Amino acid sequence: MTKGVALVAWVLTAVYYFYQYALRSAPSVMMPQLSEAFGVGAVALTTVLGLFYYGYAAFSVVAGATIDRIGARMVIPAGALMTAIGALLFGTGNLAAASCGRFLQGAGGVFALVGAVYIASKNFPSSHVATLIGATQMFGMAGGAAGQFAVGPLITEGVSWKTFWTSMGLAGFVMAATLAFVLPKDDAPKPEGDWLKGPVSALIFVFRNPQSILCGLIAALIFIPTTIFDMVWGVRFMQEAHGFPYEEAVIRSATVPLGWIIGCPLLGFVSDRLGRRKPVIIVGACMLLTSLAWILYGPPGMFAPYVLGLIAGASSGAAMLLYTVIKEVNPAQYGGTATGVINLLNFTFSALVGPVFGWIMQDMSVAESPGLKHYQTTFSPILWGVATAAVLTFLLKETGPAVRVPAELAETV
Repeated sequence: MTKGVALVAWVLTAVYYFYQYALRSAPSVMMPQLSEAFGVGAVALTTVLGLFYYGYAAFSVVAGATIDRIGARMVIPAGALMTAIGALLFGTGNLAAASCGRFLQGAGGVFALVGAVYIASKNFPSSHVATLIGATQMFGMAGGAAGQFAVGPLITEGVSWKTFWTSMGLAGFVMAATLAFVLPKDDAPKPEGDWLKGPVSALIFVFRNPQSILCGLIAALIFIPTTIFDMVWGVRFMQEAHGFPYEEAVIRSATVPLGWIIGCPLLGFVSDRLGRRKPVIIVGACMLLTSLAWILYGPPGMFAPYVLGLIAGASSGAAMLLYTVIKEVNPAQYGGTATGVINLLNFTFSALVGPVFGWIMQDMSVAESPGLKHYQTTFSPILWGVATAAVLTFLLKETGPAVRVPAELAETV
């Protein structure tokens, strides 16, 4: 496809990513209402909400392999349709239907990121790919911020949570139809033959590459402070640990995804300009570690409001560079599969450890209401996780243009 058409396709898919991220983060501002509606406690509700990540992880490889096989036009709208159905099911008020719907939101939502990365990598120069992938995540985190900033006031003003989810489901149907109408056919011919053998071979190849596993692990460790600490527990942390009223807690928690809006494209741009990936990932992880440590243990009031949240969000945008690295350490024809694999590793880890934080918090606060010390004990492991991510980055192969281009030139001499 031409560059102009590719740009339109990428923007539309990025808007779809905005939509699914809004659904991902919205429950954090309506936890009491959801607990009451479903008749479950905080831990059980956290488990239900965590089904998003099981769906996201399970369908990551499916999305990547399918896009590699038949292209984006048919696959991306199908994912948007799944997400829309998931939103409608979540809004029924039935716990079983909501659980199924939450899983579908994740299963369909993964097609947005995989699709946007596929379009960017396939149609734009490698020197711009990290910037575009960072910009894709910018759209996503803008949706994450909207799921808190915009939805919180709506719930406060009396809009029912059922109305919100039903409306978002209907909006998803419109988005799916728009994507199906606008996305162009892929120019490249698709492989023929055994439908199973090709995707399985690609999956085996990517998984057998140790660099792929490293990318997934590092990305997961950097993502967890956002996907679990902020988007599930952030509002409650501000209320219970620091006594902020609900409206203020929502705004402070939403500064983390706002930081992503700044950090994802910025760090991608810096990486492309430097021609290197590893230094930017390491610096981002160190900044994230410092800001998280201060949020959990630092004296309150030493920084202006919202600064720490913005720094944490911006620095954790370094995780998106791993999506560029995993594509660069694997063959180009496996690009969709590589993106699916890193999503699988990343969000499987999030899905598995998410309930653990809930169990720890529950055990610690049986005899008393949750406070700052409970949150410090529960979430201190995320500091070790981010520190581990920084150390593991040294084991990554540098794949930036500054390293790749000289090597490619040498091969042609």
